[in-house]
Amino acid sequence: MTAKISIQHVYKSFRVQRNLGHLKEEFHPISALQDIHLDVRQGEFMVIVGPSGCGKSTLLDLLAGLSKPSSGRILLDGKPIEGPNLDRGIVFQQYALFPWKTALANVEFGLEAKGIGRRQRRKIVKEFLELVGLAGFENRYPHELSGGMRQRVAIARSLAYDPDVLLMDEPFAALDAQTRETLQSELLRIWEATGKTVIFITHGIDEAVYLGQRVAVMTSRPGRIKRIVDIPFASRSGEEDFRSDSAFVKLRHEVWDLLKDEVSKAQEQEKSNSLEAFPGGRSPLKGAVADG
Repeated sequence: MTAKISIQHVYKSFRVQRNLGHLKEEFHPISALQDIHLDVRQGEFMVIVGPSGCGKSTLLDLLAGLSKPSSGRILLDGKPIEGPNLDRGIVFQQYALFPWKTALANVEFGLEAKGIGRRQRRKIVKEFLELVGLAGFENRYPHELSGGMRQRVAIARSLAYDPDVLLMDEPFAALDAQTRETLQSELLRIWEATGKTVIFITHGIDEAVYLGQRVAVMTSRPGRIKRIVDIPFASRSGEEDFRSDSAFVKLRHEVWDLLKDEVSKAQEQEKSNSLEAFPGGRSPLKGAVADG
């Protein structure tokens, strides 16, 4: 099967400006991603999991076209991704809603960009607000909605203009545990209803195994794909929660076995960076510039 998205030997590095004292500065190279190679199939729910600082969000920025690889390329339907486009919807960890717009107006935003008329926009928006369980909340402003409801609006906005691919960067990380599990189930229901290709970034192992058809496990920085784990559950939308299934528990342990050494390495990197960054209580890190 031809890949919907093909990430081909992608590298991404940055130059971090450091203050060495006595007005001396230098740019210190940091490799964020190293030789990422991954194909995502049409209609697949692909989850990428890895330790903090491994480059997961950097990879999503590349997929979104918000930045470019230092080398390698990313193809969507066989064509290179050159920048942001309405063929990709993005849901961030923070809700990124316009606070002065109602739920309806927030979801309309992408449809306006596509030039869809007002009457048709309203019809589409109401359908997608209903899909995410927010019928009746069309005229509420973000500050009048709970965190989970705001994230539902963000998902509806990304789906309403009918992108080919939905990119999600830890969208449930800021929510409480109960809301997070509810929205995970809702997201699976929406995915099965729409057939969208989804790439979902997380650092949560349970979330990765629960959501993904496949789980790509990343190493500590520089991030690489360590292994891809198949999750052989046919459907997630049944009444029974399969988190208690023995197969789920086994897969969770498999992913953790792949991750635990990488988490330790990432923690050591963080300690090392902190010691380097704060000698004598002063941080030499002043900024980062993309390399390439």
